[in-house]
Amino acid sequence: MIGARREKVFGPGRAVPLDRNTKCRIAAYACAWSARHRQPGQHKGPITRAFREVLHALLWGFHNTRDGRCFPSYERVAEKSGCARSTVAEALKVLEWAGVLTWQHRIIRIRERCADLIGRISWRWRVIRTSNAYAFSDPKLLLVGVSASKSENRIETQDQDILDPVHTPARRPDSPLERALRRFGAAVSAKAGIEQEGRA
Repeated sequence: MIGARREKVFGPGRAVPLDRNTKCRIAAYACAWSARHRQPGQHKGPITRAFREVLHALLWGFHNTRDGRCFPSYERVAEKSGCARSTVAEALKVLEWAGVLTWQHRIIRIRERCADLIGRISWRWRVIRTSNAYAFSDPKLLLVGVSASKSENRIETQDQDILDPVHTPARRPDSPLERALRRFGAAVSAKAGIEQEGRA
């Protein structure tokens, strides 16, 4: 969440595997969310074309479908999406606000050489930040228990005419139609029999 203390983790961070359908759902949700929150003067809403390129780069360029790892640097995302590093930073804030993704700060421990107060060389351990670990939210899980139809109307067809049931007239075996149908059926059967004999 924006404003919350960001979690710091060693290693790859929280990894969420996603299949192709889930990635498509996430991209579609981002577009729909942006359209729903569009303000006057905004062309596509809060998630601009450049921000969508950042999301596309993360989902399709860096996210590992099988194990869920996704921790590229801002520079790599900027290069892949064709935008500035500052645009990547802004895109991530908006995408988190939209509920599309979140991230953890990845940290590592390094051993570095240093000198003490009297000039003796020694070694010390230092923890530094590396790239973020990104995790995406499947919009399908957000809609569990929500009705697929948001319309206030009833499900059935409105304003339809209810017709009286149509009564089928009784069949008359001696009618011209019935006689014609019997002749047609006999002709079809005879032709089928001749063709079957020819194949034999």
